[in-house]
Amino acid sequence: MKKVYRILGLGLLLALTATSVLAQRPRTTTNDNSNTSSTTAAKPAPAPQTFNAKYEGGIFGYTKKEEGTLSFDDANKRLVFRNKEQKEILSIPYSAIDGEYADTKALRPKAATAATYLPFPFGLPAYLIKKKYQYLTMQFKDKDTQAAGITSFKVDNKELLASVLSSLADKAGLEPRGDGYVRKVNPTTP
Repeated sequence: MKKVYRILGLGLLLALTATSVLAQRPRTTTNDNSNTSSTTAAKPAPAPQTFNAKYEGGIFGYTKKEEGTLSFDDANKRLVFRNKEQKEILSIPYSAIDGEYADTKALRPKAATAATYLPFPFGLPAYLIKKKYQYLTMQFKDKDTQAAGITSFKVDNKELLASVLSSLADKAGLEPRGDGYVRKVNPTTP
């Protein structure tokens, strides 16, 4: 009886080994040229001239997080942030923007954070609550003052963020690289 079990066990082991070896062979692919059209992403709709945003920091001298609006000032070739009273707080010239990209962060809202302090079984579901926030993040270097940094603005949704990225890249003369846009620098010869 032991020999029968031993033979069955060896047979099973051999069968499993054979199937795993067959699974490791290279897979063949078919070359179907009927669906090989160029897959370029459609350009998003143009961004509105003014839209709501929240300044998150990053510019020297402006440490306070503030809600307001971002505007494209095409006449002066700059991006302008105004507070709720429409007073101009800061501006970044298009020529100073070296790179930009969209960033998404999943954070727990303040109400959910407060709910985590409830007694043991009741506060547990609040740990599962997260909300996604979209940020326009820019790297800049001011040509006049040589001040450089990274700043970010929180915007309302992904569609608005995509259109702002595209419009700002066109106005600032940036080129796409990966998920963001950068300014290519011409190397100077010594």
